[in-house]
Amino acid sequence: MEMKGEERIAAQRDAVWAALNDPDVLKQCIPGCQSIERKSATEFSASLKVKIGPIPIVFFGKITLSNVKASNSYTISGESAGGIAGLAKGRADVTLTEYGDETILAYDASAEIGGKLAQLGSRLVGSSASKLATKFFSDFSAAANAVSEA
Repeated sequence: MEMKGEERIAAQRDAVWAALNDPDVLKQCIPGCQSIERKSATEFSASLKVKIGPIPIVFFGKITLSNVKASNSYTISGESAGGIAGLAKGRADVTLTEYGDETILAYDASAEIGGKLAQLGSRLVGSSASKLATKFFSDFSAAANAVSEA
């Protein structure tokens, strides 16, 4: 499953970068996030509860940042297990570009699923992933703007 897109955020690039690296901001923006904890400068652990179609699933996983170019871009990768529901792996290349007083956040993401999740079908999983991404970016844009104003 592939997703690409851009989001225009009404905040300076440094504020958006800070928000992208703040576990508290990410926790409030990631739909269903129950916890996120920084383990090192480039590693986090997280748990989230999401609904894929009719099935609620709790995922526990690891998030790793690589190719970090401070205030400009990084690659974020994650692996998680959802118990009997299966597993999910994903990565996204994230790039920030200044655009006047705003920032353009561009992403190129891919995800893989396995186990019972894969049996639900790519259309259902893709639809759920798209809804979760839309919610994340809506909430993240508001949070990054609040960080910028603070």
